[in-house]
Amino acid sequence: MTKRLEGKRIGIIVAHEFEDIELLFPILRLSEEGAEIRVAGVPKGIHTRPYLPDKPITGRFGHPLPIPVMMDGNRYSLVTVADLSADDLDGLIFPGGFSPDELRWDPETIELVQACHERGKVLAAICHGSWVLISAGVMKGKKATGFIAVHDDLVNAGAEFVNEPAVRDGNIITSRVPDDLPEFCCAIADAILDIE
Repeated sequence: MTKRLEGKRIGIIVAHEFEDIELLFPILRLSEEGAEIRVAGVPKGIHTRPYLPDKPITGRFGHPLPIPVMMDGNRYSLVTVADLSADDLDGLIFPGGFSPDELRWDPETIELVQACHERGKVLAAICHGSWVLISAGVMKGKKATGFIAVHDDLVNAGAEFVNEPAVRDGNIITSRVPDDLPEFCCAIADAILDIE
């Protein structure tokens, strides 16, 4: 099997209550293409099942970091946002769920998005993930999509909302919902290869 993304590095950042499948699917799909995946967890937000201050970062449907069904270091490595560098990444992904609402006011995350954007690195967001890109100030004049709840936010940020499974505008890729993950991941892989 050809590994189109061999030698490429992709970061994925999540906080509490991320959309589980929107983290798991890109890890599997893009590592299958040969990419090195680095997952950074930001301990912000609140757990609804139950709230415990020292509980690991956990998705809406119960997958914690590290991911018990995937060995750390095999399909992905667990890092911190401080370990991620715009100079060292080819792409940066933001899954949806409630996680993006926490990440959008995390200064370290926003600075990384802005640095990646300045260097033309691929920025990808699905569902509510575009909130992070909006807060980083990179959506003005871009065509984009997302979950219907972020439609107004994208428009108010100066983006043109397009209701399609995956939308690419330059180095930015957005997607709507988990059903669109195949198109989303294909668009990410294609963009990383186009931009190199």
